[in-house]
Amino acid sequence: MLGSGNHDVPAGHVAMVVTHLQMTAPAPTRDLPLADGITFRQVTPDLDWYRDIFSRVGAEWMWFGRLRMDDATLRGIIEDPSVAIYTLAKDGQDEALLELDFREDNACELAYFGLTPKLIGSGAGRFLMDAAIRLAWAQPISRFHVHTCTMDSPQALSFYMRSGFTPYRRQVEVAEDPRLHGLLARDAGPMMPIID
Repeated sequence: MLGSGNHDVPAGHVAMVVTHLQMTAPAPTRDLPLADGITFRQVTPDLDWYRDIFSRVGAEWMWFGRLRMDDATLRGIIEDPSVAIYTLAKDGQDEALLELDFREDNACELAYFGLTPKLIGSGAGRFLMDAAIRLAWAQPISRFHVHTCTMDSPQALSFYMRSGFTPYRRQVEVAEDPRLHGLLARDAGPMMPIID
């Protein structure tokens, strides 16, 4: 257990504070329309599609967990019948990732949620979250949960809380810097300088 005060992070690593949130009953949603040219659909992804959207949505926020996975491991997740993946397309190009993971009994994890810059500010995030809440609670669950961290968008934590999630746990995560191993470009995550 970490005590109070500052703690060194080894060179070549990044550290983040992770906040876990949950809802134990469906939060209210609104029936909001999408802007012209934006459509919502479920996807049966292949590896190339998934890695492309994962990278385009998450590179700025240093999403790297799925980039470290080999093909078989990633395929095992995204092809699992208990995992549902959705996107928003703008003018025919997929620009969002919503991944709902029902592999835990009586629960759904909002495993990944995000938009590319092409959709930010369009109201698409609110639409996607309302869809996520309705889709999750349409299944026989008693808990819908998500986690975010200090490397994510500065708006993420407050957005999740406004959407009806309540924080219940906080952790510190230390990981090898993915930019030093070629998983992400060296200019990804400018809010976290590289120390190597």
